[in-house]
Amino acid sequence: MKNILFSFAALLSFSAFAQDSTAINFANTINVQDLKDHLYILASDSLEGRATGQKGQKLAADYIARHFESIGIPPYNGETYYQEFPLLTQTLVNSSLTINKELTFLESYYTSPLYGSTSLEFESIQCIGFGIDEIDCSDYRTIDVKDKVVLLFTIDLLKEKEQSKIASIETIDWEYQLEKAYQHGAKAVFFVDKNVSSKLKRYSAYFTKEKRNVFIESAKFKLPFAFIDAQYLERTLGVSSKKLLKKVSRCKYPSFEVVGSFSTEVSENLLQGENVLGYLEGSDLKEELLVITAHYDHLGIHDGVVHNGADDDGSGTVAILELAEAFAKAKAAGNGPRRSILFMPVAGEEMGLLGSSYYAENPVFPLENTIADLNIDMIGRMDENHEGNPDYVYLIGADKLSTELHQVSEDANTYYTQLELDYTFNDPEDPNRFYYRSDHYNFAKNNIPVIFYFNGVHADYHKATDTVDKIHFGKIASISKLVFHTAWQLVNQDKRIEVDVQSDFKNDRR
Repeated sequence: MKNILFSFAALLSFSAFAQDSTAINFANTINVQDLKDHLYILASDSLEGRATGQKGQKLAADYIARHFESIGIPPYNGETYYQEFPLLTQTLVNSSLTINKELTFLESYYTSPLYGSTSLEFESIQCIGFGIDEIDCSDYRTIDVKDKVVLLFTIDLLKEKEQSKIASIETIDWEYQLEKAYQHGAKAVFFVDKNVSSKLKRYSAYFTKEKRNVFIESAKFKLPFAFIDAQYLERTLGVSSKKLLKKVSRCKYPSFEVVGSFSTEVSENLLQGENVLGYLEGSDLKEELLVITAHYDHLGIHDGVVHNGADDDGSGTVAILELAEAFAKAKAAGNGPRRSILFMPVAGEEMGLLGSSYYAENPVFPLENTIADLNIDMIGRMDENHEGNPDYVYLIGADKLSTELHQVSEDANTYYTQLELDYTFNDPEDPNRFYYRSDHYNFAKNNIPVIFYFNGVHADYHKATDTVDKIHFGKIASISKLVFHTAWQLVNQDKRIEVDVQSDFKNDRR
């Protein structure tokens, strides 16, 4: 039945979709030279890597806003292009942990600044297994952990214990376990982690560098926590994790008397980021809205070196600038869109999709009126799977909520751009989880159809070597034209696209 319905939707779309010479004329205003001019500014050293909340990001926001103004795209509210969002930065200054003996930070344990400064002493640790009702035969249902320090096993140990106990084990992570402990009144959580040493070899800088979050008090982690190497913990408690696992499997949850203390010192600073919102009002269907997004922030300066982010996501940002100009020219010539379009370069993506998350929680136009989000992130390079073949793009999410959106996208490519549409990362089982890793996700989780345009990662991803001289501007232009023609159809057809699919992606970024 699903295939029959899909074919019927495809037939309807095919019968309504025909090559439009007006659309072609305005799509062709998207040109390589303009893309170059924009990117050589946005990815220059003078913008200092565009880190959210920092000088370079502000300069980039100003450049984008001035461009919108110059091409006749008004501010979203008639007054300002900026949707400001508060940003809390947290940096771990130092940490100490004693469980009978002092443990060494970044050797036998690691923690995070995300819960702020803390100082506590404790005389016991309560083992609680995995803290998952579907796995354990007792845990929180019979053990009172109020005001106690809780010992939990990480999910990798759970997989060793019993693969068949629960479906989709990989979706249950430490954040889930931490939230459960908080709900039951625990005052801190220590995770037994057999992979601490390997993680520290790869990511030690990550645990001390600055963290940034949209400043919502309720969103901060509510419990102090640390990940303790299993071997070190065995020495301090005098029992192996293997024996503890056996006890848990027999529904025994031992408590250990200890001399313990745990403290962290975290410096916090409140900054501000900005999404830039240019609004092109539609005509007879103007209450309905198409959103086009790309993130214009990047990683800033590290060790004195600017991370320019030419591809990530300077490429998507300049695509939006050209798309906005093409639609503005169309409207000025009397060919404006029937539905409204919000061109929204967002900040904070590199810190956890913060800008788009803030918009989704504080939309300036009703989410129920938003027909789709077209999101562009990294379209200026080739990955190793397409060396020598620049005429491709990965599409993610197009069919997850709307069969019609997928077909509109396919038809736009067939009639106008003839790119290779690669759906490799559209597989829910793909381990890269790109569906969750860019700004479209914050629309998709609100049941708004999305397309994520992406070219895959490359050797310069998140490195200072992601520079303008390596960008394929013709590639950006081609993909931008695909986005343009898809958007043109979406904003001008008689009926808004239908949400008719339940996504096979889990609605959980963890």
